[in-house]
Amino acid sequence: MRVILRNDLDGLGKRGDIVDVADGYGRNYLLPRGLALKATAGAVDQAAKMRRARDQRDTADREAAQSIATKLVPKIITITAKAGTEGKLFGSVTTADVVDAVREQTGIELERRQVETEPIKSLGQHTVTAKLHTAVSFPITVEVVSA
Repeated sequence: MRVILRNDLDGLGKRGDIVDVADGYGRNYLLPRGLALKATAGAVDQAAKMRRARDQRDTADREAAQSIATKLVPKIITITAKAGTEGKLFGSVTTADVVDAVREQTGIELERRQVETEPIKSLGQHTVTAKLHTAVSFPITVEVVSA
């Protein structure tokens, strides 16, 4: 059975894609839940429009992510934390702390899930990876200083 996806589905495709699925999967799962449409001639035209809209939105999102990356890469984000005499922190600096510091120091809004790092447990410079788009990931330099 050929169907047109109305939503992004992991392992199957993205919105607007025309895919072949087993008859039972399409009839019993995708169609009743509104996740897909049966692929008719008129629906194929509608799928092309959905793909164009998706591509335009994806291009705009990628450009916005690249502009944020060009602003953040040269900056050093400073975070103050309580530390012991040997440079070990009491606690750790988490992704939420990094996101808050970026917002305060640059005015750029990031989400916690867009920043990938292990908790930082020592003073000094650390590199944190931010992934704003599937095609745009960049390093953010974070300097942790003693309070």
